[in-house]
Amino acid sequence: MQVNVVGKQIEIGDALRTHVESSLAGGVGKYFDRPGQAQVTFSREGTGFRCDCVVHFDSGIVLQSTGDAADIYASFESASDRMEKRVRRYKRRLKNHHNSHRRQPSPSIAAPTYVIASEADDAEEPESSEPLVIAETTTDVKTLTVGEAVMQMDLADAPALVFRSSAHGGINVVYRRPDGNIGWIDLRH
Repeated sequence: MQVNVVGKQIEIGDALRTHVESSLAGGVGKYFDRPGQAQVTFSREGTGFRCDCVVHFDSGIVLQSTGDAADIYASFESASDRMEKRVRRYKRRLKNHHNSHRRQPSPSIAAPTYVIASEADDAEEPESSEPLVIAETTTDVKTLTVGEAVMQMDLADAPALVFRSSAHGGINVVYRRPDGNIGWIDLRH
């Protein structure tokens, strides 16, 4: 597993870098046979430290977790523990739900994604009603079941996920509601 360890306005020593690389390779690597890439970012958070971990696997799965603690090593351990729990839960669900057949990669379509500038309160009145686009990219919209989409959303620690339904091919959205439950929008054609 390729691990990139960086500090945001703090210096990262070789001992911490080695600890992170060996811990991630051992903890997360034991659940996935194909290596991936990891980005671990440390930053100051008040009087303590914050660790943000993002792991991208070749299968398209993205894991994300954060940890806060007074000690920089403890912040990593907190993030690492959360990530390992998510991986265990994901693998257990896959084993329970898909035990009868081997999992094939989900077909996906590339969809354009735009970042729109937020309007400032003190800004002048815009000349047109069209929003100002400040970035353009593409996002893969995968074909998933609702259960798989919820797993992907949980693993990425994302607030929402857009996907194509494997049942009917229509666009669907799952999202985390303010009460902690999961919402599902099904747009059948």
